[in-house]
Amino acid sequence: MVAHALYWTTADLDAMPDDGGWLRHEIIEGELFVTRAPHIRHQGAASKIQVRLETWSEETQLGSSFQAPGLVFTTTDAVIPDLVWASQARLDRGIDDAGHFKIAPELVVEILSSGAQNEQRDRSIKLKLYSRHGVQEYWIVDWQLQTLEIYRRTDAQLQLVATLFRGDTLTSPLLPGFKAEIDRIFS
Repeated sequence: MVAHALYWTTADLDAMPDDGGWLRHEIIEGELFVTRAPHIRHQGAASKIQVRLETWSEETQLGSSFQAPGLVFTTTDAVIPDLVWASQARLDRGIDDAGHFKIAPELVVEILSSGAQNEQRDRSIKLKLYSRHGVQEYWIVDWQLQTLEIYRRTDAQLQLVATLFRGDTLTSPLLPGFKAEIDRIFS
């Protein structure tokens, strides 16, 4: 006889004591993932991308970017990506009373943390999650290798379309006129 698997839910997350922000608790398909506060270079890359996205957003008035927002897709799928961008239309209809996204933002950005488990979570488990819930574009940033992978929705799933390196410029059809030099993200 096989024991029933334990499924974590958002109610379990709500019942956890506050740890002062040192740990990040996420659940994907009912499995709990706990990670520590990231490396300062991780945070630096996230901040530089967020500043560029927010500057572009203020100029175009097409949406807004947010660092470490809660995405609560279901009671067993609740994550905290490093950065998201959402159009004004999704912001108007996709935020719950607690200030969490209840629908997918158009863009999700994850900065890789050290360790095989962390990398596998972002490259595989979260890729599938974001694909299932309708994210249009997913950027995976490796601050150690100084690369940025772009996944775009094609045939109802996120697929790798480009890997950018130092010297390249980040653009997106999702964000008309947006440009960010990869060198400056990692400087």
